[in-house]
Amino acid sequence: MRVVFAGTPEPAVPSLRRLLDSPDHEVVGVLTRPDAVAGRGRTVTRSPVAELADAAGVEVATPRRLRDDDAHEILRRWSPDCCAVVAYGALVPPDLLDLPTHGWINLHFSLLPAWRGAAPVQAAIAAGDVMTGASTFRIEAGLDTGPVFGTMTESIRPTDTSGDLLARLADGGAQLLTSTLDGIETGELVAMPQPADGVSLAPKIEVADTRVRWDRPAHIVDRHIRAATPAPGAWTELDGTRLKTGPVTVAAPEQFGTAVIPPGHLLVTKKAVFVGTASTPVRLGTVQPPGKKPMPAADWARGAHLTDGMVLA
Repeated sequence: MRVVFAGTPEPAVPSLRRLLDSPDHEVVGVLTRPDAVAGRGRTVTRSPVAELADAAGVEVATPRRLRDDDAHEILRRWSPDCCAVVAYGALVPPDLLDLPTHGWINLHFSLLPAWRGAAPVQAAIAAGDVMTGASTFRIEAGLDTGPVFGTMTESIRPTDTSGDLLARLADGGAQLLTSTLDGIETGELVAMPQPADGVSLAPKIEVADTRVRWDRPAHIVDRHIRAATPAPGAWTELDGTRLKTGPVTVAAPEQFGTAVIPPGHLLVTKKAVFVGTASTPVRLGTVQPPGKKPMPAADWARGAHLTDGMVLA
């Protein structure tokens, strides 16, 4: 089957690699987001998907919008039987949905209809789900509403960050996507409509959404930070200065003694920094002050001369 692959970030790479290695499918072109400026040096960087396609000698197109005429022309020239989509980052306009014989097949990192939207992995962790997975479905006009071809499941571990979980889903999802295309080509796989019940939404996460609310219970704070790690990153403020924070651990009573720590207030020891929440205090892991690399919280506390009672907000 002639396949056009549409994807951009690192989690899409395993799927493209598996399709490139498949003897039953030919990747005739790759769609990815335009090169972006990144890093402190503000250098122009190719997407991870583009880099893999370049190395494999596959033609790459980077249209800003698929509704533009040049995108239509490229797709017609590639003449795909199917377009496989993994974290592409742009909408497919309605007039292109029927261009490939078998449509556009999306690998989505949730068990649809749960967590439709841009941030399903982060939403699952923040909600405290113990199980998630990935789904392949045919793209239609609605947001992640198309009929489902197949699913895979994955447990969410107690210490998973969104980066940890997404890496496992990306690997397992690559196999699911290839198997789906195999079944579509042979005619053995039929997409089933999503159930009407169990719909939940996972909209794109903005930086403002990842500010830590220390006035929430410790387990909610823990989930919130893990969901935002590594991107866009959880943050808080100390004396008006923004501070990024990595995952925390819910503290055991013997770690902080009989101290009563109000939400957001710090308890600083020689080896640890604790923060009060609406329930049990949490122990900070790594923090990243402005302009510096992430560091253990205890090292940050010594360098910043922190004292008990200072408040994170």
